[in-house]
Amino acid sequence: MHVASRLHAFNRFELKYLVPVDRAAEIRDELAERMEWDPHSPPGGYGVWSLYYDTPQLRFYWEKIEGLKFRRKLRIRHYGDLDGVTGDSPVCVEIKQRVNRVTQKRRITLPYDVARRLCDDRETVEHSARESAFVQEVLELIVRLNLRATAVTGYQREALVGRDADTGLRITFDRRVRGRDRDFHFGIATPENRFTIPPHMSVMEVKVNERTPHWITDLAARRDLNLVRISKYVQSIEAFGLAPRSVFHIGAADCPPPAAPATPTNEQPPRRRPAQRSASAKAGAQ
Repeated sequence: MHVASRLHAFNRFELKYLVPVDRAAEIRDELAERMEWDPHSPPGGYGVWSLYYDTPQLRFYWEKIEGLKFRRKLRIRHYGDLDGVTGDSPVCVEIKQRVNRVTQKRRITLPYDVARRLCDDRETVEHSARESAFVQEVLELIVRLNLRATAVTGYQREALVGRDADTGLRITFDRRVRGRDRDFHFGIATPENRFTIPPHMSVMEVKVNERTPHWITDLAARRDLNLVRISKYVQSIEAFGLAPRSVFHIGAADCPPPAAPATPTNEQPPRRRPAQRSASAKAGAQ
């Protein structure tokens, strides 16, 4: 077993936009003219499920809300559908941290049972010498801060990657963002998930190693995309009432669904009564 390859780390800048699902499809198709589909992203995308750990006082949540320049999160992440998840299924134990504007991720791939022994049972698990520092950091965080499983998030992701001069570029579209605050096992038969971001909205993330290509900036301006400070973990914490809703929370009132198209009708209202014409048109729309 090539255990040395299980450890992975990278730095990125991330920009996030909240986009209606129908507009996201148009943007995705435009991007596909200059980018390649991620080879790991099949038609329709793939599932991404994360189990987040936090302190009883939700330290990581509050660090995000307060915008600390250095903050961390610990999670177990599974890529793909949850059907058939077993103790041998590969997952990533990941520390995601923010240093000023740079997002850093370090992770190790482990069997699901082993990952839960590390994060829930606080056991030192078998690892290579190269992985030792990371495993010890995870254990130190869990024990020192008394971390515990706190929330699950899940969504369907489609991903594109840059080509030629844009090889460091990656853009993802996450839709059907949902979660739960209980039943933390990935393989549970009937999870009680619910949407934590309105289902007609998707999260578009632009991830670059250095600077955002100018043509991406032009596309965002042309399509009137606005940067948002959104966290799927924060959305879950607030959606389930584990903390008061912050100014960053995205709710149904912030993103009303598109209006249903009016139903055609052959009935013509009387011309002499404009008020009734308005009411009739309203009735036809219903």
